[in-house]
Parts: sequence; C-alpha cells; structure tokens
Amino acid sequence: MKVMLGVSGGVDSSVSALLLKQQGYEVSGLFMQNWDEEDNGECRAEQDRKDALAVCGKLGIPFYSRNFAKAYWADVFTHFLAEYRAGRTPNPDVLCNREIKFKTFLDEARQLGAEKIATGHYAQVRECDGLYQLVRGVDDGKDQTYFLHQLGQSQLSATLFPIGHLPKTKVRELALQAGFGTAAKKDSTGICFIGERDFRDFLSQYLPAQAGDIRSVDGQTVGTHSGVFYYTLGQREGLHIGGIKGRQAAPWFVVGKDIKRNILYVDQGIDSDWLHSSHLQSESAHWISGQAPARSFQCTAKTRYRQQDVACHVDVLDNGCLSVVFDTPQRAVTPGQSLVLYDGDVCLGGAVIETTNAPMETQLRQENFS
Repeated sequence: MKVMLGVSGGVDSSVSALLLKQQGYEVSGLFMQNWDEEDNGECRAEQDRKDALAVCGKLGIPFYSRNFAKAYWADVFTHFLAEYRAGRTPNPDVLCNREIKFKTFLDEARQLGAEKIATGHYAQVRECDGLYQLVRGVDDGKDQTYFLHQLGQSQLSATLFPIGHLPKTKVRELALQAGFGTAAKKDSTGICFIGERDFRDFLSQYLPAQAGDIRSVDGQTVGTHSGVFYYTLGQREGLHIGGIKGRQAAPWFVVGKDIKRNILYVDQGIDSDWLHSSHLQSESAHWISGQAPARSFQCTAKTRYRQQDVACHVDVLDNGCLSVVFDTPQRAVTPGQSLVLYDGDVCLGGAVIETTNAPMETQLRQENFS
C-alpha cells in the first residue's frame, strides 16, 4: 500500500516513517509549509524541511515539499483573526487539522498516488462494526485527539497514526537507535506561524492595539490594558497590576472582556468564583461517527488541551448545537475554544464553545442586550 506521510522535521514524524517502512508500506514523505516566513525566519520552516529531507534520505524514501500557505491563510488564519476581533479565543490547530492536514494534504497525497496518509499524531484509529473510531494515544501526556476531533469517517478511513500506540520516551529511543538527527530535537509548541515570537507583538500586526481600562469585578479601575482581545480568560501574565491600597497582595486573573466598551475585567485568586461555570452552549457539533450517540447522554469532556476529563451531561438541540452541564463547575471555560467529548478512550467529536454561565460573561451579556 502506498502511504504519504506528513513529515515535519520532528522526531514524531521521523519515527513514523521508520515504522511504516518496517511494516512494509511503500512510504513517501511530504513536507508542508503552511506559513510564508518573514526575513527573520521565526517559524524555522527551512531548517525543519532540511531535517525532514535528511530522515527521508536516510530511510531511502521519496521526499516531496509543498507550500500550502495560501490555503492556510484562507481557511485557517482569516478565521483566527475574526475570532480574536470578536473577543473570543480560537484554537487554530483544530482548524488546521481539518482544513489543511486532513483535506489539502490528503488531496495532494492522492494526486501523488497515495492510497492512505499518515501523520505523527499521538492518536489511534480503530474500526468497529464498519465505523472508524478516533481513539486516544497510549501516552496520556501527549494524546492529540483533542485537536483531531473534527475528523470524520472519510478522513479516518484513509489515515494511519504509526506512533499512537507508543509513549514519547519510546519514540525518542527508536529515533536514537535509528541514528536520526531529530532524536533529541525539541518538540514544537504553540502555533507554528507565531514561532518563538511574542504572541501579543505578532497579533498587533493584524489587530492594532487600543488601550483601555482594566477593572476589578466591583468596578474599580486597577490598570490599563494594551488591547482587550489580546487576553484570554484565566490569564495572569501581562496584566502589570501593581499593589493597590486596600487590596490583598494576591495575583490577578482575567475574568471577562467587554469588547464593546474595551474593558478588561479581573479578579484576585486563581479559584475566583468569577472564573467558574457549570453550563455551556456550543455551536453546531461535529460527530466522528456521523451522528450523535443520542439526543441526551452522559460522557466526559475537555474544554482545553491536557485538561483532565470531566463528567458532564449533553443535550443535543434541534439546531445541532449542544447544551452541556458539568458535574462540577469548571474554571476558565472559554468561548472560541473547543469542547471535545469522550466515551472512555473513544473521541466522539466536539464543538466550538459559544457561551457559558460564568458570572462576568452572564453579566456582560445581559448588559449588552438591555
């Protein structure tokens, strides 16, 4: 079987290539450039491309390189900016997987004669009763099903995850044994097109800063922000709130954003009640099997990557959106982020969080509708 592997120049795709070749697949590697770099080369795409080429050369497999930057800009980055303008916090990695890695890349791989694609994600695919399931990777700390929950039957039926059954330590061990230069390479973190740059500086190139008040939940002005959409719920860094007379010496956290009036709301204490919510409404949900398990059901959920699963009750509304009630209140559930649902190790699907019943969000919503 001909398999096109997405090679990134990292250790995960390197070992994926090794395992696919050992398993007898006719494997090729395709390097995706999803962002046109500036002169300072922050994204390190050229070095990553060279590392990927070296691994393919060492294994004797064909290497291809494609620039998907235009597709990334149109299908991912414009949405990313629109969400920040609306005061939400998007997760571009989810959209990148759906639109680029498992759509644009899949189409390109098929044009090059591949029957299946493979990536170095920590996830697994299982066929059960004629349906393909997305199953958590064995390494709990590296499981990436959260970012893959928008995939469907057509993508999963054409996809291999060669390292999903391995812990990261074993992957690095295999890379070292194979003599790959990527064996000790640092894992990439964050969003590729931002690289090692300061996030706020990067975003300000596209969303110009507009300073405004930082206010406590009781209405006192306690500082000044550089742009309300640069912040996210639960954030502590970058507030620069000094000691305030009559206030305790406890850290401040973002608890709300009033985009209309350009006000950032904060409260003291990591466990502030203003940060907690027990209920959310989502946008229309995506189901990996093609349909919801039921109109009303119990399952577990994540509202952010690497969060421990939390028990919840899900009601599927007539318009396909979800009403979700958590068994225990959750901290910093953030509109624009993804709610991802699980039945044990099986990822059911998920949806973008639209609203919550967090106190400040509820208050601001009522004020804006009054």
